[in-house]
Formats: sequence, C-alpha cells, structure tokens
Amino acid sequence: MNQNEFIKTVSPFKDKLFRLAKRLLVSTEEAEDATQEVLVKLWTRNETLSELKSVEAMAMTMTKNYCLDQLKSKRAGNMTIVHNNYTDGQASLQQKIEDVDSLSWVEKIINELPEQQKLIIQMRDIEQYEFEDIAKILDMSEATIRVALSRARKTIREVMTKTHNYGIG
Repeated sequence: MNQNEFIKTVSPFKDKLFRLAKRLLVSTEEAEDATQEVLVKLWTRNETLSELKSVEAMAMTMTKNYCLDQLKSKRAGNMTIVHNNYTDGQASLQQKIEDVDSLSWVEKIINELPEQQKLIIQMRDIEQYEFEDIAKILDMSEATIRVALSRARKTIREVMTKTHNYGIG
C-alpha cells in the first residue's frame, strides 16, 4: 500500500480516532498525540492493512488501547479516566446535610433580627409579596421597605459568612 492509498483509507475515520481519544483522555493535546501515534503504527503496518476486513475497526481498537495505556502510565498524573464534566442531578447526602444546617442557621438569624426587618424578610423572601403590597400592609414607603430588606439580608450574609469561615484565616 503506497502513501496515497494509505491516506485514502485512513482519512474517512481519522476524526473518529481523535474523538475517541479525546473522550478517553479529556486533554486535546493528549488526544492529538494519541491519534498521531496510532496513525504512525498503522503506517508501519501498511503492507498488511489490505488483508484486514476493517482497517477502521483495527484503528479504533488501537486508539482505545493506546489511550488506556496512557491513562495507566506514570506520565498520566494529570489525566483521569473519569469524565470531569459529569454532574449528578441529585445533591449528595453531605450537601443535603449542609443545606439543612445552613437553613437552620438562617432561621435562627432571622429570628434575632429587629421585628420590622424580620417581618419584611418573611413577607418578601419567604411569602414572595411584592414591595407595593408589603408597603400597604406595613404602612411604610417602598423605599423604606427596600432599605430594611437590604439591611436584613446584609446581616444574614455577614453572620453566615462569620459562621462558615470560623477558624479560617
């Protein structure tokens, strides 16, 4: 098999080799290296390629094996076989526990706010009332409601930050 025949044989699936390597190695540079390495190995076997039923299947198998070898090798310290872009839709048990804990902290902080701020937080953030409705109910201006809400949120944020950063720094 000469060079033109080899290129004609390999060109249709060259991109598939790269995509497989990219899927396994994650790194674009490593995937390019793997693809190049497999193509070189195929070229060294170019005399026997015409005997194969499917050169593409052979190339895909070689790519998979090469990538798995790279992942196992010592120089693969910065690569992983697991996709790092996978995310589970459900929160972990640890995250759920932290969320419940944070929620109880926020509840405690709200209960310690001045009565007016407590009412405004309850009505706006929990009950989802509009500013106009809160102003009518509490007989206050919307600007005053916004200022009180801002101060209440700031207090909650500061206390939560202190709580979560305790002992750090």
